[in-house]
Amino acid sequence: MRTAIVSDIHGNRFALEAVLTDLRETSPDLILHGGDLPHGGSSPAEIVDCIRGLGWPGVLGNTDEMLFQPESLAPLPPALLKPIQEMAAATCEALGEERIAWLSGLPLTEIYPPIALVHASPESSWRSPTPESTDAELESVYGPLGQPIAVYGHIHRSYIRTLAGLTVINTGSVSLSYDGDPRAAYLLLDDSEPTIRRVEYDVDKEIKALYASGLPHADWIAKSFRTALPQMP
Repeated sequence: MRTAIVSDIHGNRFALEAVLTDLRETSPDLILHGGDLPHGGSSPAEIVDCIRGLGWPGVLGNTDEMLFQPESLAPLPPALLKPIQEMAAATCEALGEERIAWLSGLPLTEIYPPIALVHASPESSWRSPTPESTDAELESVYGPLGQPIAVYGHIHRSYIRTLAGLTVINTGSVSLSYDGDPRAAYLLLDDSEPTIRRVEYDVDKEIKALYASGLPHADWIAKSFRTALPQMP
């Protein structure tokens, strides 16, 4: 059984197209998505329509949640809150009510034994461990999912950690990588053997489309695309 998990597309049409081409080569039996589908790129509506059309099961991401539950943004620091609110408003306008309603119906967890998938953690689409977290922290967060493989996205930095009776994997992100490598990332599990696939795409084309889309604070996102590192607005 070969399973792919594709997370954190963030409205990036060119990155998703490159990943779809790679998926045709790797030919998984099952493809799941890890949330954070439309927000933060040139093509929010197109990405939602594409994933719905493909019929991939998946989970709710934090930037999906903020579109129908804006109060979830309240804990953000002021330097991030206002720009993200402005971007979220533009994303909502591009999506329309029906697509947002579909996003609101996504679950926090998907179980496909031996895999448990969440966006960040089982209780929250916003809070998760990092690659620097201890084995004990990973076990406490993902062990209760009750599956030998726990997969999440959210942090845009892929890793694989093998614990006693539990493997914790971060898929990395299709868009807005934060590990210094601008290529798209996704997870491929071949009979439970994990590989992080990295796929090149035309970053400049996505940046050009991003500016053309009129998304507020496009300079901020473009800087993150170019550096493949977190940036401040």
